[in-house]
Amino acid sequence: MKAAYERVDFGASCSVRVYHRRLPRIPFEWHHHPEYELTLTMNSQGRRYIGDSVAAYGDDDLVLVPPNLPHTWASNRSIDPANPQVAIVIWFDGAWANRLADVCPEYNGLRNLMRRAACGLVFEKGAGTLMREQLDPLLSANPRERLTAVLNILVWLSELPGTPLASPSAFDGRTGAASGHEPDQLNRVLAIIDTQFARPLRLAALAKASGLSERSLTRHFTQHLGESVGSYITRVRIGHACRLLTDTQLPISVVAARSGYSNVANFNRQFKATKELTPAAYRQQFTGARRAEAETAPALTERSPSLQTKAPGAKRKRPRSPHGATT
Repeated sequence: MKAAYERVDFGASCSVRVYHRRLPRIPFEWHHHPEYELTLTMNSQGRRYIGDSVAAYGDDDLVLVPPNLPHTWASNRSIDPANPQVAIVIWFDGAWANRLADVCPEYNGLRNLMRRAACGLVFEKGAGTLMREQLDPLLSANPRERLTAVLNILVWLSELPGTPLASPSAFDGRTGAASGHEPDQLNRVLAIIDTQFARPLRLAALAKASGLSERSLTRHFTQHLGESVGSYITRVRIGHACRLLTDTQLPISVVAARSGYSNVANFNRQFKATKELTPAAYRQQFTGARRAEAETAPALTERSPSLQTKAPGAKRKRPRSPHGATT
């Protein structure tokens, strides 16, 4: 399933973009953009799709999505039917955040936050509820007040626990884990894994390619990626399988083979252990959500105002957020 490209217009006088949407339901709109996106979803329950991660979400869901990772939320009901569902969306540019950290040591935490969010990050339960306290300045008509609120929130989140969502191979054309800060030896190993995951990969061979001992390589993985070499390889393979399951109609046996699993039963076990779904059920999560959205979609001659693609040579119109109107 190809994700639609969305162009985010910050305007001439704003460093960040804040959107506020109130709506009966959040539609399935699979899309991506080159900015970071922090989304707080309130009074809504449904499924959250971040790269190859599919999970249920509830009230005060707070997620940071990295650049170019396809994502969407799709609600199935409001927690309080008498009130609309609400999504607060903050977009910011990674280069801008890094420059800010360069000149202001007080914002060094932004680098760590973006690094942790390389595969998407869902924050611990309760974080979204606490973020509600910042909604007044965050939705202020004054751009400076909004900027101050955004910076306070990002610095606060840089110190909070969070759980990665997508696998590293959920990105088209790049890995989500290697940020350029890892040692060169580790980057060489990551490159080997990302390009040769369908082949047998042994720790001894990877260590030899990196010029490190097996023990040192294992330590580097734990220090920089927060997981073992074997766990990372599994995530890359399962992530590739997820793309094949959603983007193609290949039989599951072929998906398994192309993802590095010669044994289909082992592939099914590994996939379910990682995604808590069988490969067939995972495929159905995407196709089912897409089909349900199509049943309630407008006519083919109409286009959702929230996403805007650009044809070659065409002038791009100013889009709206996937979650709604700007403040």
